[in-house]
Amino acid sequence: MSVDADTVRRIAHLARIKVTASEVPHLQGELNAMLSFVEQLSEVDISGVEPMTSVMPMDMKKRLDVVNDGEIADDIVRNAPATDHHFFLVPKVVE
Repeated sequence: MSVDADTVRRIAHLARIKVTASEVPHLQGELNAMLSFVEQLSEVDISGVEPMTSVMPMDMKKRLDVVNDGEIADDIVRNAPATDHHFFLVPKVVE
């Protein structure tokens, strides 16, 4: 895949980056170099390679996906001037 000058200008426009005509060839070369590197990565055979989260083998810590109040609601609202059932009470600001 190769990037042409029009594509560089379009990318710059989408990114809201001001690019002068003299900068386009340099950016075109930079983008083409990045894309060629990505193409090299796609040639690597990764069949049989397990996904990993670290270079050291370890199990991820997991917790149950349950909804709770954190059991610290009283601590959170302790210094609030006005509360009602673990909710902050605030003055009405919209009429």
